[in-house]
Amino acid sequence: MKARARISQTQQISRIDRRIYGSFIEHMGRAVYEGIYQPDHETSDENGFRQDVLKLVKELAVPIVRYPGGNFLSGYRWEDGIGPREKRPKRLDLAWQSIETNEVGLHEYMRWAKECDTEVNMAVNLGTRGIDAARHLVEYCNFEGGTYWSDLRKQNGDEKPFAIKTWCLGNEMDGDWQIGHKTAEEYGRLAEETAKAMKWVDDSIELVVCGSSNSSRPTFVDWELTVLEHTYEYVDYLSLHQYYDNKTDNLAEFLAKSEDMDRFIKSVIAICDTMKAKKRSDKTMMLSFDEWNVWYHSNEETAAQKPWTVAPHILEDIYNFEDALLVGSMLITLLKNSDRVKIACLAQLVNVIAPIMTEKNGTAWKQTIFYPYQQASLYGHGKALTTTVDVVTYDTNKIKNVPYLDSIAILNEEKDELVIFSVNKHSCEEITFTVDSDLRLACVIEATEMADYDTKAVNGPNQELVVPCDSKERVVIDGGSVTICTKPLSWNMTRIRLSERDHKTMTD
Repeated sequence: MKARARISQTQQISRIDRRIYGSFIEHMGRAVYEGIYQPDHETSDENGFRQDVLKLVKELAVPIVRYPGGNFLSGYRWEDGIGPREKRPKRLDLAWQSIETNEVGLHEYMRWAKECDTEVNMAVNLGTRGIDAARHLVEYCNFEGGTYWSDLRKQNGDEKPFAIKTWCLGNEMDGDWQIGHKTAEEYGRLAEETAKAMKWVDDSIELVVCGSSNSSRPTFVDWELTVLEHTYEYVDYLSLHQYYDNKTDNLAEFLAKSEDMDRFIKSVIAICDTMKAKKRSDKTMMLSFDEWNVWYHSNEETAAQKPWTVAPHILEDIYNFEDALLVGSMLITLLKNSDRVKIACLAQLVNVIAPIMTEKNGTAWKQTIFYPYQQASLYGHGKALTTTVDVVTYDTNKIKNVPYLDSIAILNEEKDELVIFSVNKHSCEEITFTVDSDLRLACVIEATEMADYDTKAVNGPNQELVVPCDSKERVVIDGGSVTICTKPLSWNMTRIRLSERDHKTMTD
């Protein structure tokens, strides 16, 4: 099978915001305790952070991490996590039927983020709390000093402000599983007034308002319109959440779900632009896809967990090769929409539906989904180019015209390279993929593929079998064209050096 695309440096989608490769840490399961934090682990530093986990997070080059939730957020008092640890209260976490010790709180998390060289996407509780708790948190984190909350931060060990830029206004407030669940009207008014107060404290911050918790919610669209009616001029991003599964064990349908993700994004863009027109606004609303992943493997094990324990084993999905293919395709979908999707968070980062897993008394290890996420985060920078692939399509029961090959090309001018990510979704045919361009291509820097694995193959603490392999011999450059021979069911990453002449043209 053959596929072809034509790209041009003049046909750009957008410059990619690095926060599109973000992730998520929630006080849930073993994400924090026994995940990023375990003082008695042999690798832990003086702050209790596992250095084996920290090493893998750094390998992912995660630019921003959303915190502290998630459903946990809607019952959380941020003040419980400051001050001397021995005086911090233990609380029931109703969201996950766990006990929260508050051993890790705001200062500890900010210290961990600094060690990871990542920004923080801080969320405020709009379930059981509201305007006062949110504005006080902004003051505590971002105000220089001379006030009650900023001086309390100094007393607790951090003289300088945290200078957190990105903030979320609650979590999934449309869901009846949420503590303090609200109607769109109730949430819209609260989010509006909270946003105003937070920006009065610090007008440099950016705010994310809650969209629907997934595209199948009966209130989807109406929720967005009502919330934006109240908040459009006060917030900067509208959130999207979406998880996919393969409960029917239908691989073609499963891999087609990135097309559903694309349609979801485009629907939300249309909603935002409708509100822009209605309000006659000059402002264009951007999107934060701040929860996305595959999620379904661990549901039965999670349901069997004993309630009211610290750090229970919940949502510990073990990802297989087909999950890595869909995650790769979902990354491509985000990049195709990078003109409007500026922030995205793979949910989550450690142990809970995550690319990184840990053993309590053992090692940290990489799941199959680690690799496409890592390669995109490391190399997917610069300008996303319009990449329309001419290839045979297939139909599923729910989604029609699914391309057998999914791809995005990215022009990185700073590094003088063209990067191409592609997923071959065909179960048995190679696809010879040719990309024609107006660039002068010099040589292949690196080419890797994840291919030839059983679709149910997984990694584990003692074996990481599903990894990218060198595929340079399957890439041929001819002038401004490159041809990549993609194997059936494969994730492919190709980096190409641009000629000096072409680099000069781009920078003139």
